[in-house]
Amino acid sequence: MIAVGGIFLLIGLGSFFASFGSFGPPRYFWCAFIGLPLLGLGVGITRFAYMGAITRYMASEVAPVGKDTFNYMADGTHDGIRTVARAVGEGLGLRQAGEAVQAAACCQKCGADNDADAKFCKQCGDAIPGAAACPRCGELNDPDANFCDECGAPLGVPEQS
Repeated sequence: MIAVGGIFLLIGLGSFFASFGSFGPPRYFWCAFIGLPLLGLGVGITRFAYMGAITRYMASEVAPVGKDTFNYMADGTHDGIRTVARAVGEGLGLRQAGEAVQAAACCQKCGADNDADAKFCKQCGDAIPGAAACPRCGELNDPDANFCDECGAPLGVPEQS
């Protein structure tokens, strides 16, 4: 279709430019009006026909780069993603059975977060008080709590029977 359109277009344009040397109208100029649509239609069909091959070629060129980028980013951010996922899981109550939640012990002097089992602050060295156990139910509470989170009993003062 491209070849037929090209031939018609050449005949029509050749007739048009050849008529400049004479006083008569171009004889085959109408061929250009047939050749242009045929040429455009042929080019469109050809582009559509090669679209799959071009797309497959581009995908095979781009996919390894995308894979390498994804793997690089996954290796570089897996600790951060794990931390966020763990926090979301704990917030929604979806943590695994038997998986302990390690709470951070906050230093009362400097405010730094420490491991839950720390006896001294890793920032300033000050002693970190342990959790206060409720004398009534045995629930562990914050060291500075005055009342039990579980039963409401006053802490530090044994229950009187």
